[in-house]
Order: sequence, then C-alpha cells, then structure tokens
Amino acid sequence: MKQLLEFLPLVLFFGAYQMDGEIVTVGGWSHTFDGIFSATAVLMVSSVIVWLLASALSRQNERRLMWMAIAVVVFGAATLILRDQRFIQWKPTVFNWVLAVVFLGSQFMSDRNLLERLLGGQLSLTRRVWAQLNTLWIGNFTLVGALNLFVAYQYEEAFWVSYKLYSSIGFTVVLMLLTILIVAPHLKEQQAVENEQAGGS
Repeated sequence: MKQLLEFLPLVLFFGAYQMDGEIVTVGGWSHTFDGIFSATAVLMVSSVIVWLLASALSRQNERRLMWMAIAVVVFGAATLILRDQRFIQWKPTVFNWVLAVVFLGSQFMSDRNLLERLLGGQLSLTRRVWAQLNTLWIGNFTLVGALNLFVAYQYEEAFWVSYKLYSSIGFTVVLMLLTILIVAPHLKEQQAVENEQAGGS
C-alpha cells in the first residue's frame, strides 16, 4: 500500500502535465493548466498529502517521504516563483545523489552501514552481503541521478516528464529484483541451518 502511495504524486504530475491548456472550473474558481508549472504545483501538494497519509497509516513519521516532500516543495517553489522548470528537473538528481552520499558515508561512520541498520532486524546477513547491498543501492542512486540530468538537458521537456514517471517505476523494480537476487541464496542457507538445528533438537 505504501509503495503504491509513493508513486501517486508522479502519476498525478504526469496527468496534470498532459492537461496543458485545458481549463478546469470548480464552483466559481477556474484554472488553466500551464504545462510543467501546474504539474509542479500538483506534485508539491500531492507529495505532502502522501507523506501525511503514509505517516498516519503507519502511525509513525515516514521520514523518507517527509524529506522527499520537503525537497519537492523547495524545488517546486523555486520553479513556480522563478518560472524555470530546471529547478524541478534537478530535484530527482539532488535527492538521489544525497541518498548516495548518505549510504556511502554510512559505511565509514559505524560498523553497520545504513542498509543494515534499516533492515538488520528483519534480515540476518553477513557483513559482506550487507556491503554488497549498500554498494548496489549507492550505484542505483548515483546512476538514477545522472540519467535524470542527461535526459533533462538532452531531450524535450515532454520526454523528461514521461521518463520521470516510467523510470521511477522501472528503476525501483530493477533495484528490488537485484536486491532479492543477492539476498535469496543467503536466506536459503539460513533456513537450511535453522532446519538442521530444529531437527537435531
């Protein structure tokens, strides 16, 4: 449920962008959609709503969604005030590269990297496997950030909007699959050991 909620702002952003030039009237209020600027406003509002809703559902502050919402509001406000779409186009790159730096720095800040601290209570893996996973996630965030800038500067705005939606889903799926491929063999080994211990007791 939470994972689906996370993609909702992107879907709404894409939908609002496709309504460029259309006039929507609600009561006595009307609004003419003006491409990426209206889409940015929709993204800002929906990101905050999704953060609050996800936090209410989990009964705790969803910090990652909170920071995402803050980044969207900051870059979105700059986009709307300065009427320059580059600010909202830079947001995914800045956010992903900050995550890459945080995950990288966690390898040197303590004995356990950030991924192990986040998931260590649910998965029992060796330090080597945790290091592999952390490296995978760092590589993902770095690549996603770099590709976002490449598409933003090399292609038309409309293409970037579509890329933002589909690449977010695609990279998330690929990252999860690669994570499962790394983790699965070790889970099988752990299960086998537990079965042997249970059989011998």
